[in-house]
Amino acid sequence: MKVLSNVIKNFKKFRFLMFELVKKDIKLKYRRSYLGILWTLLEPLLTMIVLTIVFSGFYGKSDRAFPIYVLSGRLLYSFFSSGTKAACKSIRSNASIIKKVYVPKYIYPFSTIIANYLIFLVSLSVLVIVSLVLGVYPTRHIFAALIPLVTLLFMTIGMGMVLATMAVFFRDLEYLWEVMLMLIMYSSAIFYNPAKVIKHGYGWIIKYNPVYACIANFRNAIYGSPIDKWSLFYSVGIAVLSVFVGLVVFYKKQDKFILNI
Repeated sequence: MKVLSNVIKNFKKFRFLMFELVKKDIKLKYRRSYLGILWTLLEPLLTMIVLTIVFSGFYGKSDRAFPIYVLSGRLLYSFFSSGTKAACKSIRSNASIIKKVYVPKYIYPFSTIIANYLIFLVSLSVLVIVSLVLGVYPTRHIFAALIPLVTLLFMTIGMGMVLATMAVFFRDLEYLWEVMLMLIMYSSAIFYNPAKVIKHGYGWIIKYNPVYACIANFRNAIYGSPIDKWSLFYSVGIAVLSVFVGLVVFYKKQDKFILNI
């Protein structure tokens, strides 16, 4: 509780700095791009088209809603991937500032994740447009989509804090995490029907993937189905646990950062 109270206190004190870091991260992401933030909309749309063409045969070519299935999974996974990778590099990439100016160090991984989350929220507009074009209209269950979106945010924050801490002392973690993200991507059922995998005895990999739990409930909300309670409780539990572990690990090791960056 003391760690959490310190985080809230420092967040209020340094909120303006964090907002500036968020703005900087967004600007840096698109500074060398001709289309700028427009890529936030184009990239998921183009990826959806490619994945739909390649994998529609596995899911069923007669399903007109398959592009929505692909796009929804791709968007949520992409945020988790980009958010955790950015957090992993955040302490070392801000080493020069950390050595000169004192601010709560958790602001660096936190701001990078928030920047990626804002970009992710903008990219959701593509999903809205594609859904309306393909005739998948929102129902009362659409409000439940907020639950997996918020859950995934906290899950990313918790995991990002752990990665940011470990990457200071173990620099190869960045490359190992890339491999782990590949496993998470393929076990998140982004472009295939998970029922086909479950039949072959690998269902437990998907079932215990918290990112997939968020994706599954997000899809349920889009398609007008109730959210799955097991996926809800499991993903929320993992999110709470990851934030707790992330904050504790970060606070215990942060004073040693300056000696290793």
